[in-house]
Order: sequence, then C-alpha cells, then structure tokens
Amino acid sequence: MHACTESAELGQYTEPAYTLSREDSAHPLILVCEHASRFIPPGLNDLGLSHDAAREHIAWDIGALALAEGLSQALGATLLAANYSRLLIDLNRPPHAPDSIPLQSEIYPIPGNRDLDEVTREYRRECLFKPFHARLQTLIDQRIAQGQPVRVVGIHSFTPVFHGQPRALEVGVLFGEARDYAQRLIDGLSQHPLKVASNEPYKINPLGDMTVPVHGDARGLESVLIEVRNDLLRTAENVSRWAGYLAPLL
Repeated sequence: MHACTESAELGQYTEPAYTLSREDSAHPLILVCEHASRFIPPGLNDLGLSHDAAREHIAWDIGALALAEGLSQALGATLLAANYSRLLIDLNRPPHAPDSIPLQSEIYPIPGNRDLDEVTREYRRECLFKPFHARLQTLIDQRIAQGQPVRVVGIHSFTPVFHGQPRALEVGVLFGEARDYAQRLIDGLSQHPLKVASNEPYKINPLGDMTVPVHGDARGLESVLIEVRNDLLRTAENVSRWAGYLAPLL
C-alpha cells in the first residue's frame, strides 16, 4: 500500500466502495449491482467527460439499481451495490482485463483514464475493487459455513441502441455453468409478452467477467446476470413491473 500513497488520486475515494442492504437475510439470493452508480469524486472532474456524457449509460447501468432495490425489497434478499462509477474501475471485470479501467466506452473516449500510472491504477483497485469483491466473498463464505443455500445474481441494464444499431431484445439472461437455473428464468420470463434471450446482448467470458465466473461458477453456485434494456427502466412504474416479472423466478 505504500506505493499507493504516491497516487495523484490520494484521498479522492472518501465514500464507502459499496452499500450493503439486508445483510442478514435468510433468502438464498445475493443480488449484486456492480454498475449501480455514476458517482465520480468531484476532484476528478468527471474524468474529462462532458456533464451530459458523465451521466449517460457509459458511467453506470441506468435503472439497474432501482430494479435491484425493488427485487431486494420484494424478496427480502441481500443486495450489494457499488457506490462509484464503472468508469473508475469496472467491478464486473477482472483487474487484468483491458477494459477494467476503460480508455473508451462505445463512442466516448475517457480522458481521465488515459496515461494512468500503475500506482494510481492500484489505488483504484485498493479503494474500490478489492473491498467490493472481498465483501461479496465474505457474504458467500458465511452462508456456506452456516449450511445455507446461495445463489448470486447480477442486475444490469443495456442500451436500446449500440454503435448505431437498435436492439429489439428486452431482457437477457447471461450464464456460464448455471444452465438449468438460467433456463428456468428464461422459461418464466417467456410466459410474459417479452423479447427474451439467453446470453444476449453479451456472453459471460471467464477472462472478462467477475461476478458469474468467480463468485458463482468457480464455487459451484447458481449464478446469472440479468440484463434489462434501460429504456424499460426509466419510470418507477416500469421498474416495479420488471421486479414483478423477475422476483417470483429468482
């Protein structure tokens, strides 16, 4: 940690790395929202982005936290949610992944991530990445030690247009090893008039993802990511509707 004291960002990360709700829940589900927040400390000047860009989907998964909170409340389930923007460091990427600290997100270059020295990169890992994943690991460890069942589900959202291409998909269930659990979710969602797919709009990659491969598959736990198109999560009514679709299935 001594080297981190030389980081140009020393003292910027004064807020906790995460918010933990319903820690002592008896429900087997642990909800994870890695892209819950667009918060960037004021001293980092939105990483050089415009005011509008720093509040767009590149900085967070719009609507994901509201949906995760709705599910947590409906089920009484534990929720671990990030308190900082994924532009600082992506909590659903291994630290060695090229886009762990992104230089560009879709069409937007991220000036504040350009030419970061290793000391500052490690400082972000120590302040933001490691506490989040250590807490998730501890939550899982405690439940396993107590003989409780555990499922890990990440809540995400995606854009209706990506690189100029519209996306008709409304919800995707992403999985690695937990095929049966994922299929139950897909079958349940398909009972509604929804455009549903498996492993869309992204696929789980053990070299590029964290939550499912590390905290789920590697530990033999049922684990998936839920991706909902973010234009469907823009109102409280719509968030409540999606929570209603998902809660009985999780």
